[in-house]
Amino acid sequence: MPVRASTVRGREFAALVRAAVDSTGMSHRAVAEVLGWDPQKLSDLLAGKGGVTEVDFARLLGLCRVTEEDFDHLMALFKVSREKGWWQFYGADLPMQLRTLFEHEDVAKEIVSWHLSLVPGLLQLPDYMRPLIEQWPTIKKPEQVEQRLKVRVDRQRVLEGGRSFTFYVHEQALRLPVGGESVWRDQLHHLLRMSVRPYIHLRVVPTAIGAHPGTMGEFKMMKFHKLEPIVYLETNNSCIFLEDKATFALYTSILTALDGVALDEEQSRRLITDIVS
Repeated sequence: MPVRASTVRGREFAALVRAAVDSTGMSHRAVAEVLGWDPQKLSDLLAGKGGVTEVDFARLLGLCRVTEEDFDHLMALFKVSREKGWWQFYGADLPMQLRTLFEHEDVAKEIVSWHLSLVPGLLQLPDYMRPLIEQWPTIKKPEQVEQRLKVRVDRQRVLEGGRSFTFYVHEQALRLPVGGESVWRDQLHHLLRMSVRPYIHLRVVPTAIGAHPGTMGEFKMMKFHKLEPIVYLETNNSCIFLEDKATFALYTSILTALDGVALDEEQSRRLITDIVS
């Protein structure tokens, strides 16, 4: 496998391989020496950049003494890890964590997202989240709700200075009374408080403009210091990471259109204030 630029699949693959290597208790340099590799070769593999053959990789997994099941899984992922784009299907059960998404949010320098139906997840209060989680068909027990609620609240630690967040939100999402009137009002007041942080930019797209490119669906765009940008889409039972240039250009044009019709930040705050008054 030639050395290549890192991809979403490659980075996820690398994280699993890194865990296997670390489980040996040996330093990365020591592992490379046992295999007769240059340390940079192992470093590139663990960074998701490939650079090893299938035989090389099988030797590494043998050294790591992975289980037969893990061996088969990692070898299968090895063969597709250089492919761009990734559809992750998780079936009927709402996952506790979206590992790949969280890892990329953690290193993003800029996150821009479009929200058509609900308040952005990173800006949701726990009391707003809870009724949304309770509506998921396969979640039946209160403890399942609370477990997922905790994960979502913990995720909000990503909202910190040093990176930029721009949330485009449709007016109809602001008017949906999730959790009842009291919760809904608290949520809108929370948006107003968060919107004055210098690294958070909240832009409302008013209902009055009618149709616009954003009506096709919600999405998130992540930009990084050293990685190629990613467009992230989510459905009821899967998520998709897109990283090709044509897709990035398409969604950039949608964001440009949203920027042209959205209220500015101060106008957006005034509209939210009017809604909640």
